[in-house]
Amino acid sequence: MGAKDLIVVVTSVGTEDQALDVAHALIRNRQAACVNIIPNVHSIYRWKGRVCSDGEMLLIIKTIASEFEGVKETIQKVNTYELPEVLAYRVDHASDLFGDWIARMTERPKRRISAPRPKTRRGSTAAVPPAG
Repeated sequence: MGAKDLIVVVTSVGTEDQALDVAHALIRNRQAACVNIIPNVHSIYRWKGRVCSDGEMLLIIKTIASEFEGVKETIQKVNTYELPEVLAYRVDHASDLFGDWIARMTERPKRRISAPRPKTRRGSTAAVPPAG
C-alpha cells in the first residue's frame, strides 16, 4: 500500500460518549483502523453570528482514501453537531508496516461462497457427472 492511499480524518465532538460512539462505529464498520480520542480540546469559533468558546474532544482517524465517504457519512450520522467537522489529510509518508496494518484493518472480510452441491439422480446417491 502506498502512503498516498492513507489519510487521516479529523473531527470533533462535544462529549466523551459522542467520541466513543463515533470511534466504535468507525472501527466496527471497518471504515478506520484506529481512532485516537484527545480530550480537553478548547475550541474558539464563530457560529451563527457570535463567538463561541467550548470544550471538545478531538478524534484523529487513521484510514484509507477509499473509505473517506463512508467515514464522513458515519460521522454525520453519529455526531450530534449541526455541522460536524470532517477534514481529511493525505499521508505523504508512513512506515510500511503501519500502512499495511491500516489497509488490513479496513479490509472487509470476503464472503465465502460455497461451491454448488452436485446434483444427484432420483433415488441414487451417486452424483451426476458434469456435462461436457
